[in-house]
Amino acid sequence: MIELLIVMVILALLLSIGLGGFASSQRKSRDSGRKTDLQNIARALELYYNDKGEYPIDTSNTGIISQDWGDPFVDPTNLSNLYMNFLPSDPGGFTYYYTSTDGSYYQLYAILENDNDLDLNKDLDDITQFYSGTDCGVESATSCNYGISSTNIAPASGHTLTSPSY
Repeated sequence: MIELLIVMVILALLLSIGLGGFASSQRKSRDSGRKTDLQNIARALELYYNDKGEYPIDTSNTGIISQDWGDPFVDPTNLSNLYMNFLPSDPGGFTYYYTSTDGSYYQLYAILENDNDLDLNKDLDDITQFYSGTDCGVESATSCNYGISSTNIAPASGHTLTSPSY
């Protein structure tokens, strides 16, 4: 009886270790997808810029120029100009955040789940920082923690990196 109990405890420990590793792999996979999505959106935005001479003017977490995440990305004045078959949506149920207030630049943001990701900005206490004034659909005061931008501006311009206050 004791042997059976020991075997059950060992199996439970192995199962919990395996599931923890699996959950971590899923987070890393979603984060990789997010980074790829933002790079692909950035390429489409550059194509848009080449055609129009400016980036779409918008500040939203619902999409770009009235086109929702998941919808095709087209020129609203010429629907035959397709820039992406669809604006990707976040694989984890959050949202991406796009901003360009005057069309001379763009900034794209996402929330990464893996706090150990090397692309995240950390403060001196090794705490992940977030971009102020962004909204990635997170149910807390902190929001987007990963950003990319056009080459003429930084992701932190106008959206200061801040550490969460506990």
